[in-house]
Amino acid sequence: MSVKLRLMRVGKKKQPTYRIVAADSRSPRDGRFIEIVGTYAPRSEPSAITVKNEKALAWLAKGAQPTETVRKLLEISGVWSEYEATRLPKKTSDRTRPARASKVAVPRKKAAAVAAVASASDAEEG
Repeated sequence: MSVKLRLMRVGKKKQPTYRIVAADSRSPRDGRFIEIVGTYAPRSEPSAITVKNEKALAWLAKGAQPTETVRKLLEISGVWSEYEATRLPKKTSDRTRPARASKVAVPRKKAAAVAAVASASDAEEG
């Protein structure tokens, strides 16, 4: 089951407000959800965004994937930067040279190519 952080529309006709929810990716937009993480009111001036940081961070740590819109909202609220700071940094390799196996494979390929050319030239001569 893949979990997504996405928007769920609530409110009256032509007056939308949204809940930011953690939901199974297969469930419909306004259908079942697992947990409410926050709210978003785009019609208020300025737009109101309320996110429960600890819940959002917990779902992101568990592997939930935010939609594009939710990711932007998390960036605005500051949750995304907290998540990026807590993620483990990617390991960088100290090696700058290619692995030894690739060094061994290159001469064998060249030797095979040279042998193929030699056999082709022998066939032309004979």
